[in-house]
Amino acid sequence: MSAILTFPWPRLHGFCVGVFRRLDVPEEDARLAADVLSAADRRGIDSHGVARLRTYVDLLSAGRINPRPRLKVVRETESTATVDGDNGLGLVIGPRSNQIAMDKAARAGTGWVAVCNTNHFGIAGYYVLKALERDMIGWAMTNSSRGVAPLWGGERMLGTNPIAIGFPAGKQPPIVLDMATSAVAYGKVEMSMRKGQRIPLGWAIDRDGAPTTDPSAMLEGGALLPLGSDREHGGHKGYGLALAVDVLSAVLSGANWGPFAPPFAIRQSLPERSVGKGIGHFFGAMRVDAFRDPEEFKTQIDDLVRTLRATRPAPGTQGPLIPGDPERAAEQEREKTGIPLLPAVVEDLRQVSRQTGVPLE
Repeated sequence: MSAILTFPWPRLHGFCVGVFRRLDVPEEDARLAADVLSAADRRGIDSHGVARLRTYVDLLSAGRINPRPRLKVVRETESTATVDGDNGLGLVIGPRSNQIAMDKAARAGTGWVAVCNTNHFGIAGYYVLKALERDMIGWAMTNSSRGVAPLWGGERMLGTNPIAIGFPAGKQPPIVLDMATSAVAYGKVEMSMRKGQRIPLGWAIDRDGAPTTDPSAMLEGGALLPLGSDREHGGHKGYGLALAVDVLSAVLSGANWGPFAPPFAIRQSLPERSVGKGIGHFFGAMRVDAFRDPEEFKTQIDDLVRTLRATRPAPGTQGPLIPGDPERAAEQEREKTGIPLLPAVVEDLRQVSRQTGVPLE
């Protein structure tokens, strides 16, 4: 196998901007989209960074995504809104809709925005980090194309449907939960296949519904399992969370839900029917002072974090992590050493470079 290549993240960011610009995405939107992809790579979530760029390029080139969307608020109250994303890049529609939620929270105490007619929005954690910058509690979730079997089901019916929540702290780092409601993100199975590795038992089933450790068996007609995998290990909880994300993101906004969400892949056929517009997102922002004194809240969060860190470690472990710790560690490391890319990802980027004329190296 070829060696992993490392790129400084600003170079990858600039490459993404150039590629989006060549595909008729306006400058400001191109930079915003590149910001979201860079956040994934910098935070160690390799499955959602530049590894996804080729798919965005394919969909934009095929006319499946609108490069110049006109976001429209179709319903609104002081603290809520429903947004139609005009089939734009989720990497653009997501941040702009999240901004609406935060602005509403600044005025009303909380803000909640449901979004339809949009596309894949990158990592959910990006959006709650923006709320934390404004000292707010942030919420972000999205539905996605079917890839996950419901508990006791043998075929794909739901997306990985990620959810993120961020809580500001004082002297301690903030708590940043960013998770798929499936046992694992779809992109991690793709990355395992690119590395030639097996996947853990409990991640997926094959096309016959049998458990598998072969990533190709999942990708070629199988399905991911919900968080918890089976009933004995809490699979009903992951399934329930995925369903809740689908309702808030898609049913509430007017997007396609469940098996009718359009695929994020040029080679996959569209669902047999549509029940809404595109896929959907849901964003929330909460001003802490709408509930209690912000400094008291952050002092309590600090105490909570320190208390959890002081837990006696289980044998063979370093002790409990706080949600967001691995991503913070990756960001600190990659700020110094750059972004490591698998050979297959580098080849995808080189192909994008040849296709668009934007230099990579």
